[in-house]
Amino acid sequence: MPFYQRLGQIPRKRHTQFRQPDGSLYHEQLVGTLGFHGVSSLLYHRHAPTEIRRVGAARPFAPKLLKDRPLAPAHLRTLAQTSTGGDYLEARQTLLGNSDVTMSVCNPTEKRMDYYYKNALADEVIFVHEGRGELWSQLGKLAFEPGDYIVIPRTIIHQMHFEEGPVRLLIIESFSPVETCRRYRNHFGQLLEHAPYCERDFRGPSELIEDDVRESGEYEVRVQKDGLLHSLFYGNSPFDVVGWDGYFYPYATSIHDFEPITGRIHQPPPVHQQFEGNNYVICSFVPRLFDYHPLAIPAPYNHSNVDSDEVLYYVAGNFMSRRGVDLASFTWHPSGIPHGPHPGTVEASIGKKETHELAVMLDTFRPLYLTEVALAYEDEGYPLSWRPEAHNPPKAADMMD
Repeated sequence: MPFYQRLGQIPRKRHTQFRQPDGSLYHEQLVGTLGFHGVSSLLYHRHAPTEIRRVGAARPFAPKLLKDRPLAPAHLRTLAQTSTGGDYLEARQTLLGNSDVTMSVCNPTEKRMDYYYKNALADEVIFVHEGRGELWSQLGKLAFEPGDYIVIPRTIIHQMHFEEGPVRLLIIESFSPVETCRRYRNHFGQLLEHAPYCERDFRGPSELIEDDVRESGEYEVRVQKDGLLHSLFYGNSPFDVVGWDGYFYPYATSIHDFEPITGRIHQPPPVHQQFEGNNYVICSFVPRLFDYHPLAIPAPYNHSNVDSDEVLYYVAGNFMSRRGVDLASFTWHPSGIPHGPHPGTVEASIGKKETHELAVMLDTFRPLYLTEVALAYEDEGYPLSWRPEAHNPPKAADMMD
């Protein structure tokens, strides 16, 4: 959420002398996007942020997209997978993607990173399904807990520090800047009164970090760019910032602070929108009252994704329109074919007053593709699950939490 923030010590005027206690200059660094036309922040380092000591090897770090599969909806079950690897990077498994965005799961077992990470080409939106901890970055510490979205702009060097206990993350990479909904902002950038969230719901870094001096004298920064993971070794920690100000920083907001928009009849998916980027939107489905027209049908109507692919990640509760879908599952409905409620769920939804569901939805306006890794999670019977014979008549208890 780009509004002005400052933390630590900064000079009164930008691009002017700002000296350390020993008389040497602090090293000013502008970090921003869109070629000096996007949002940016000015950082003040104790050491030059450019001092590379050596360059390590580059490793492949790109998912293999499957572009020749038959057109069909998919259901990916990931709940049983409690660990997808070691640390925060090793544990990432990308399941869906295109040239605008990727969608990954990440269930790391290691709680700390002994290196630093930077995504040079994409903003990252991390939804915390399970786990607590802190994001450490050049701009300070940012605490997180279940239900939080953490937005990390591209080029921000950071680490994840998890507390003890299981960790389950949904990670969305965006190859364009992540923004709040434009229709909810005035021309000054302030969120309007009818927005489902406000500035009070967004948290920025709260405390600067100063790394201890390492015995090796080297600090490894792993940089993701162009499908490779590069290793650069610096002589000083990237967490040597004494102060910064601007509009470019990592922030967090909770899905539990999203205020639902409801109506007398069923509202379309855009009312659930939380973020947007080039050719995609991210939506939050949260507990809410159902439609209150006397003849309302709470279940969503059948619809054709003419222009978009729709992915739902199920966080908590029971979705009235789906049967046989677990928590931590993905349902993907590609453009070109209609989709809607499972048989029996429309009638069963009538008369229901509220729902306690939680889910994250990604709608893309260019086709998505499954990855090779995703095949291990695929429910092969899902494309045929709308046949009447595929379901016993649902009970009301099956429909709602």
